[in-house]
Amino acid sequence: MRVRDSVVVITGASSGIGRATALAFARKGCAVVLAARRAEALETVRRACERHRRAEALVVPTDVTDAAAVDELARRAVQRFGRVDVWVNAAAVNVFGPFGEVPLEDFRRVLDVNVMGYVHGARAALRVMREQDRGTLVNVSSIVGVVSQPYTHAYGMSKHAIRALSASLRQELRLGKAAHLHVCTVLPATIDTPLFQHAANYTGRRPVAMPPVYSPERVARAIVRLVRAPRREVVVGPMGRSLVLQSRISPGLVERTMARHVDRTHLSRKEPAPPGRGNLHVPAAGQGATHGGWGGRRRTAVRGLAAATVLAAAAAGAARRVRTP
Repeated sequence: MRVRDSVVVITGASSGIGRATALAFARKGCAVVLAARRAEALETVRRACERHRRAEALVVPTDVTDAAAVDELARRAVQRFGRVDVWVNAAAVNVFGPFGEVPLEDFRRVLDVNVMGYVHGARAALRVMREQDRGTLVNVSSIVGVVSQPYTHAYGMSKHAIRALSASLRQELRLGKAAHLHVCTVLPATIDTPLFQHAANYTGRRPVAMPPVYSPERVARAIVRLVRAPRREVVVGPMGRSLVLQSRISPGLVERTMARHVDRTHLSRKEPAPPGRGNLHVPAAGQGATHGGWGGRRRTAVRGLAAATVLAAAAAGAARRVRTP
């Protein structure tokens, strides 16, 4: 599919991956429809998008947990631009905490945003795309949708659910012979976004980006490539691809190693943090940001490579033991 001049709806466009994706499509000369809860942040993204030649941007403040609001988002996109070629579900929230200590209302909120928000987006997008008989839906999951981790139970559940939703939709579209409708899933590794600062937290320790950390622009480029050449699933980041592969070879080993890695590098041992609900129920103030200030891949390359090497060696050893008669 041709990317230039496409009409692209993006949820979670006020920060992180959603914001980077909006800018990536704007650079390709697309019309972008920007959705998130924060109107001020979306206006900042709109101005940045419209600096690119031929790009147009429409701001539609939207809480993706409200199905009627998401339907209105789709209606506004079609009203302004006549169609929806691409819909990117990228809105996400997170909560860190021991399983028994996370308030149930916070647990439900993560699932409501990260799962039902995608359901609402998919229903609205596919309704339009079926009428057009073409279009691409991109759902942003995570490698924790394959390899689970401790202390982010609701987030991990949601990312597994997104992969299941995408697979079911692909099957249904195939049975309906909708050959020109595509559903793609993106599984990023750790990305340098404000997600960790904005997360609710009940661990007593400050969440930090677990190395190695990749840029949100890397994910955005992968999403643009998916529109050009759709694929079922794409993992973004070499460490992510390594973990996914290793989890198929030795799932128990990867599960144990991930637990240790999260405890040592995802939650700071030096910086205590009071309990807080982050942006779960109330949007963060300000104009938003694409990056979280985690330094990108280069600052964490050595630690990340060491972790990847340990995992790879362990998985390879396990594979050799399995093959040995």
